Amino acid sequence: MSSLPDPILEGLQRGWKVHGGPHAALPATLDCDVAIVGSGAGAGITAEMLARAGLKIVIIEEGPLRSSSQFRQREADAYPQLYQEAGGRKTVDQAMNILQGRCVGGSTTINWTGSFRTPPDALAYWGEQFGLKDFNEAAMAPWFEQAERRLNIGDWLTEPNENNDVLKRGAEKLGIPTKVVRRNVKGCWNLGSCGMGCPTNAKQSMLVSTLPAALDLGATMLVQTRAAKFELQGDKVAALVAEPVALDGSVTGAQLRITAKHYVVAGGAINSPGLLLRSNAPDPNGLLGKRTFLHPTAGGVALFDHEVAGWAGAPLSVFCDHFLHAGPIDGPIGYKLEVAPVHPAFALTNGGGVGSELVQRAKDLPRTQLMIALLRDGFHADAAGGAVKLRGDGTPVLDYTLSDYLLDGVRRAYLTMAEIQFAAGAKTVRPVHEQAQGYANLAEAKAGIAKLTMKPFLATVGSAHVMGGCTMAADAGRGVVRPDGQHWQLANLSVHDGSLFPTSLGANPQLTVYGLATRLTSGLIQRLGAKAVLLA
Repeated sequence: MSSLPDPILEGLQRGWKVHGGPHAALPATLDCDVAIVGSGAGAGITAEMLARAGLKIVIIEEGPLRSSSQFRQREADAYPQLYQEAGGRKTVDQAMNILQGRCVGGSTTINWTGSFRTPPDALAYWGEQFGLKDFNEAAMAPWFEQAERRLNIGDWLTEPNENNDVLKRGAEKLGIPTKVVRRNVKGCWNLGSCGMGCPTNAKQSMLVSTLPAALDLGATMLVQTRAAKFELQGDKVAALVAEPVALDGSVTGAQLRITAKHYVVAGGAINSPGLLLRSNAPDPNGLLGKRTFLHPTAGGVALFDHEVAGWAGAPLSVFCDHFLHAGPIDGPIGYKLEVAPVHPAFALTNGGGVGSELVQRAKDLPRTQLMIALLRDGFHADAAGGAVKLRGDGTPVLDYTLSDYLLDGVRRAYLTMAEIQFAAGAKTVRPVHEQAQGYANLAEAKAGIAKLTMKPFLATVGSAHVMGGCTMAADAGRGVVRPDGQHWQLANLSVHDGSLFPTSLGANPQLTVYGLATRLTSGLIQRLGAKAVLLA
């Protein structure tokens, strides 16, 4: 694959303005029209549209610039280079692992390409509870359409790998509907290593789409550069102070100061509220960092009598949202079913077991299927999310409690996944819970799951989706930012990422971020007096 074109290396050779890390030295000061913190879904869309509008922009990214020729399909390379805290970011109590990107392209560089519009019932709830009446399904459709055209989002037409087909055929045997995942890919090789960076540039992440477009139009990008804090003056941001960092996050040099007419925060939920907290941003209603959501995710492992090879093929191509909408949105928590790729480090680290038991699970990996259930938090008083806080060194951490309400959903999801896996022909099924065993049939599974002690650390729960913390709402009493993305108290600062969400979604969040960022950036361009542009 090393002979394939590498658009990032080609762009650098063309003279892209990239500073930091191994690239050009960081300047002491920079001035621009718009400074964008982050380079993920919201930042990438924002950057391309602002650059096409003729504005001078600077993109500030904490992680490194890596590209297809450096993506080796090796977990040992990918996690420390491309993920927050080397893939080890956790909640403050250490009970939940949180996977987020930390590289150019953010989580879009390392996600599994699932692209879902915001569920209409979530948008309706936002309208009712947060005054976002103009963010309904019809109002958002044209913004989603632009993003889908730009990023080649469409149904995955190739047959699912066996890992995904277990979900499909097991659910269908039980009369439960499944659907095909829409993916942001072009010419996909179906390799299965999406979570380690795409080595063929098929995934239409920000790394290969919007950011190169912005850089070709003259944008400046700072990499391995952390946004430390905003300097505030009255109701405006006067400057952004940033600092060079190594891959391990340690500061490597002198700070720099970036001045702009406008600042866009798009560092992702956890990091975006963290930056505003470090900056002592106005927060008169105590909302900053609150209502941060995770889609708490439970797992179920099944063993088959044939090879599953869950590491090969598109990692996410089938899903089931039947149990997301089975009851009222504010009733017992609903969940969406997907599968996860069975890469050794990921599967064995998160699947439990020690000693000889872990050795056996490693031997069984070729026959292992891994189903996951994503719980939709944010719609019930007992699932009101967590709070982003600052550690003593100023780094952000999420305080999030696995409540009994959430754990009830985990137990129900265990049973649903087991039933589907047995229907698909599994020989044994084991919920990812420290007390669970490999159950030989559904009756055993039902009895075993009923006896499990549902507590943090016993039930293994993690998440790859972080949302909220800078809630968007129709008034300052309910949100940190306005419906147009601008901060309620700071006239020249906007937020364009998943931290805007008033709740979680029940759907993988990248397309919601793309759609919102397209809409909000269009409005920002108008407010800045620049020429109007379409994303696609």
